[in-house]
Amino acid sequence: MSHTLILASGSPIRQQMLRQAGVDFDVQIARVDEDMVRDALLAEQASARDIADALAELKARKISDRMPGRLVLGCDQVLSFEKELLTKPKTRDDARTQLQRLRGQRHQLLSAAVICEDGQPIWRFVGTVRLMMRDFSDEFLDGYLDRNWPGISASVGAYKLEEEGVRLFSRVEGDYFTVLGMPLLEILNYLTLRGDLQQ
Repeated sequence: MSHTLILASGSPIRQQMLRQAGVDFDVQIARVDEDMVRDALLAEQASARDIADALAELKARKISDRMPGRLVLGCDQVLSFEKELLTKPKTRDDARTQLQRLRGQRHQLLSAAVICEDGQPIWRFVGTVRLMMRDFSDEFLDGYLDRNWPGISASVGAYKLEEEGVRLFSRVEGDYFTVLGMPLLEILNYLTLRGDLQQ
């Protein structure tokens, strides 16, 4: 890569995915009021897909505006359940409530990625994964929260599929990286086609 990619995210798992894929990158965390933007878009009846895409673009643009000539990757993930967006749980009780609602039900995770250059988006993708949560017992739920809180507070839906959260599910349909919060294969394919990564 002629100029190192900039990841506009403080997410350790996104950084780990890029690092393990052998991508050189710097991190510049984009400070945006995600709740305000999400609420405004919901008031306009925007779809979950459009909200994830808009937030990813906002993060990438914010860093790209002050880093001319550099490729900046912004990402966002939303959880769509019964036409509602769930957010990261603020308390252990929030996590318990979210997981009780999702128990025995299907939901979707949408992970958006937008790459900007000179303040303009040049590539975007939104990956969708459908997940079926099993009908676990209250005893399992309480033990799960005891073992995993507060680590899961940084995860929408109060679970990490790469950790014990995988035990909450009976079925996952879609790309594993998208579940983790970034459509990694599509990003790598784009960077390779551009010539930024070796063919």
